Amino acid sequence: MRDRPPDRTVAGMSSYESRPALGRLGAWAADHRRLVVIVWGALLLGLGALAPFADKALSGAGWEAPGSESGDARRAIESHFPGQGTYALSVVVAGKGDRSVRSTLAGVERVLRSDGAVAGVLPPSPGITVSRDGRTAIVTGLAGAAPSEMVEAASRLKDRLARLSSSGVTVRLTGPAAMWSDFNHANKAAMMKSEALSWPLTLGLLVLAFGTLLAAGLPLLLTMAGLLGAGGLLFISGQLFDVSIWAMNFAMMFAIALGIDYALFLVVRFRGALAAGLSPRDATVHTMATAGKAVLASGLTVIAALLAVMLVPVPTFRSVPLGIVLAVLSVLAATLTLLPAALSAVGHRINGGRIRLPSAADHRSERFAAWGRRLWARPLPYGAAAVVILALLAAPALGLRTGMPTISVVPHDADSREGHALVERGFGVGAPSRLQVVIDERDVARATAVLARNPGIASVTPAQRADGRALLIAVPTSGEGSRRLRSTIDAVRTELPAGALVGGPSAENRDLEEALVSRLPLVVGVVMALGFALLVVLLRAPLAAAAAVVLNLLATAAAFGIARHVFQGGALEGLLGFESQGFVDAWAPIFFFALVFALAMDYTVFLLATVKEAYDRTGDAQAAVVEGLAGTGRVINAAAAVMVVVFMTFALAGPLPPKEMGFILAVAVLLDATLVRLLLQPVVLRVLGPRAWWMPVWLDRLLPKVELSHELPIATGSPARTARPGYRPGPRAGSGGRPVR
Repeated sequence: MRDRPPDRTVAGMSSYESRPALGRLGAWAADHRRLVVIVWGALLLGLGALAPFADKALSGAGWEAPGSESGDARRAIESHFPGQGTYALSVVVAGKGDRSVRSTLAGVERVLRSDGAVAGVLPPSPGITVSRDGRTAIVTGLAGAAPSEMVEAASRLKDRLARLSSSGVTVRLTGPAAMWSDFNHANKAAMMKSEALSWPLTLGLLVLAFGTLLAAGLPLLLTMAGLLGAGGLLFISGQLFDVSIWAMNFAMMFAIALGIDYALFLVVRFRGALAAGLSPRDATVHTMATAGKAVLASGLTVIAALLAVMLVPVPTFRSVPLGIVLAVLSVLAATLTLLPAALSAVGHRINGGRIRLPSAADHRSERFAAWGRRLWARPLPYGAAAVVILALLAAPALGLRTGMPTISVVPHDADSREGHALVERGFGVGAPSRLQVVIDERDVARATAVLARNPGIASVTPAQRADGRALLIAVPTSGEGSRRLRSTIDAVRTELPAGALVGGPSAENRDLEEALVSRLPLVVGVVMALGFALLVVLLRAPLAAAAAVVLNLLATAAAFGIARHVFQGGALEGLLGFESQGFVDAWAPIFFFALVFALAMDYTVFLLATVKEAYDRTGDAQAAVVEGLAGTGRVINAAAAVMVVVFMTFALAGPLPPKEMGFILAVAVLLDATLVRLLLQPVVLRVLGPRAWWMPVWLDRLLPKVELSHELPIATGSPARTARPGYRPGPRAGSGGRPVR
C-alpha cells in the first residue's frame, strides 16, 4: 500500500522557507521519510554486519610516548637485539620435577616456533631466566611483528601453552602482549554484560519519563541505530590505522547514553508541539528548529572536547577520542535525520500505549516552577550549601595520584596474571617490571656499577653485546605501578652515562604518564575556552556563559575528588568488584575532564537556552528562571537518570579502566544535574539578575546570529499562539493559573 504523505497545514507550508536550517532539515525528513528510512536501513545493514567484528580490528597495545627515552630504547633494542623488546612473549614454566619441567620446556619452544609472529626462541638461561631454586624458568618468544600483532599472537598461543601444564607443572603466557590479550577478552565480555544490563533498565526509566510505550521505544531504536553505525565505523577505522580497544568501550557507552539523551529531548518537544495543536509535520519542523538546535550544539561540544584531547602526543591515546567521535557522529546523524522521519510517521500515535504516570516528562512541572520561585526568594542559603558540598567533595582531588594500568586490570584467573604471579614468586616482586638499558659497549662496566649500587635495583644481568652496543637487564626491588619504582627509574636515568637509554615496560609507562600529565593544563584550558565560546555564541550572554563554565569545572573537580577515594583509596572495591592500584589511571584526568565537561554542557545548553528565550520574550529575569526550570527540570532529571544508569552498568562490569570511566562519568552527571544545573545555576542567575543576559555591543556585532526563539507556528484553524518548550500551553508563568489540558 502506497504511503500517504503527511498532512501539511497552510502555516506549515508558508513557514518552511523561513525556518532555520534544522527546521528545513526536519521538514525534508518528514516529506521524504521513506527515502530516509531506506538509506538508513542500507547503511545499518552494511555497518551492522561489520560491528560484531570491531573488537578483532582494534588493538590493545602500542602505547608509547613519541620522542621519549623509552621509545628510543625500544627502537635501539629492535635494531641491535631484535625481538627482545617490550612485546616479546614470556612463557613461565613452574614445577618441581626436573624431568617433567625439561620436557615441558621443549613443548613450549615448539609451540612458540609454530607461530609466524615469533621470530625466534630464547631458552631459559641459568642465573637470568631460571630462578635460584631451579623451579621456575622463562622461555622468551622473540617479537617478529608489530605490538598489535604480538597481542593477536598471544591470543592464539595462550590456550595452547596452558594445555602443556601437567600435574606438578604450570605453564602460563605472561608479559605486556599477554596482558593486553586478556584485557581485550575481558573487555568484550564486560561490554556485552553492560549492554544487557543497561537496555531493560533504560527502557524502564524511559517509560517512567514518557508515560507511553511507543515514546519510550523510539529513543531505544535510535540508539540501536547509533550503536550499529558506531561499531561498523570502528571496524573500518581499525583496518586503516591502529585504534585502541578502549575506543570500543567508550564509544559504545557514549552511543547509548547520548543516543537516548538526544532522542529524549526531541521526543519531549515533539509531544509538546502536538499537544499545542500542530500537525505531525509542523511539530517535527518545530522540534528540529528548537530542540534539534540544542542537540546539535551539544553534539558539537562533545566532539570539540574530544578533539581537544587529541592534543596529547600519544598516537594510541588519540585513537580513543577519535573512536568516540565516530560514535557521536553516528548518533547525531541518526538523531537529526532518522528520528524526525520516524516522528512525522508516528504522529499522534506516539501517545499510544499510555501508562498513567503523574511524573511523565511531557508536562510543565509545577514542582520545578515552585522550586524556581523558592531559589529566587532565598538564593544565598541554597547556593552556599551547594558550593560547600561541592568544595568538600572536590578537595580530595588535590591529592590525586596517577599511573599507567598494571596487571591488576585483568581478572585474577587470566593466564597473564597467573604467570605474572609465578614470575614474582620465582624471581622477585620487581622481575615483571624489568628495565632494559641500552648503552655504548665501552660504558658497560660503569653502567653496571651505577645500577648495582642503586638501592632500588635488586640485580643486573650480564651484558649482551652487538654492533658496539650493549643491553643490560636491571630487575627493580619494587613492583609495577609503585612510587618507589618511578623514583628508581628517574634516579638511574640521571646517574647512567650520557647516551644511555632506559626502556622496558615500566619505563614506557613512566614516560607515558609524564606525557599525559604534562598536557593536562593545555587540554583543560582549550576545553573550557571552547565551552565558553559556544555558550556565548548560543546565548549572547558572556556573564551567564562564564558562570556556567566555572560551575562545570566545580562539578568535574567534585567527581574526581570522589574518584580519589574510590579508586586510589579502594573505598568501594567490594561493591564495584575491582582491586585498587593505589592510583587513578594517568589518562583519566585529561580524558575524563573533557568528557565530563562536554556532558555537563548538554544540560547547560538546554536549561540556559530555555531561560534565555523566556527572558527575551518577557524581559522578566525571575519569570525566565521559573519558566526555564518548569520546562526543563523533569527532562533534565530523566536524561540524567538514563546517563547514570548506562554509565553505572559499565562501572559494575569488566576491567578497571571502563569501571573508572563509568563511575566517574555517572557521579559527574549526577552532581551536575542536581547540585549544579537545578540549584547553583538558577542561584547564579538570581544573583546576576538582568546582568546575566548583558551583551557588549561590539561583541554582539562580531558573533554569528543564532535564533533561540521557541515560538510555535500557527496551526491551521487555530489562533496564533506560542508554547513554552516541553509542556502544554497555558497561562504565563507566575500567573497562578493551571495549564490547559
